[in-house]
Order: sequence, then C-alpha cells, then structure tokens
Amino acid sequence: PGALVATGDVPVGGGVILAAQKVVVTQPTAGTFKAFDTTCTHQGCTVNAVANGTIDCPCHGSRYAVADGSVVDGPAPAPLPEQKITVEGTTISLA
Repeated sequence: PGALVATGDVPVGGGVILAAQKVVVTQPTAGTFKAFDTTCTHQGCTVNAVANGTIDCPCHGSRYAVADGSVVDGPAPAPLPEQKITVEGTTISLA
C-alpha cells in the first residue's frame, strides 16, 4: 500500500490527517502509533483536525480520542474504525 507518513511528522498527543488516503494517523504516547478512518460515524463527514487529544469533525462537533478512536463528544454513535498500520524505522504504512 505504500508509506503514509514519517513518524517524526506525527506529533505526540496529536496526529495528522492524510486526506488522499482517508486515514488519520495519531501518536497518543511517544512511540505508539494508531490509524483510523477519516469518515465520521455520525453522518459521514470527513474529520478535519487533530487538536487537544481529539480527532475533530467540523460538521456537528463530534470528537474522537487519538488513543483509540472512541467517541469523546457526540453526536457520533460509534468510534472511528481503526486502520491497520505498520511502523518500520521512521516510516508508517498501511498494513
């Protein structure tokens, strides 16, 4: 599938949205990387920001935890689906 992002480009406690791949990659704690689908589980909008420990949707204010994609603030009914990734050296790729 190819490389998504370099580990150094993903801030600790935050993340980066890769719109073309429809993936958000987060680093909840140093050295731990997670990836989630960018489609909000509420009405299918695309999340557009990662700030203050959450992945945020602009449409209706849903916020998801960077650690596990769980809903922090509704109206989203379900967590963001996790995407499988691999980390090799400083490169994060879809698994």
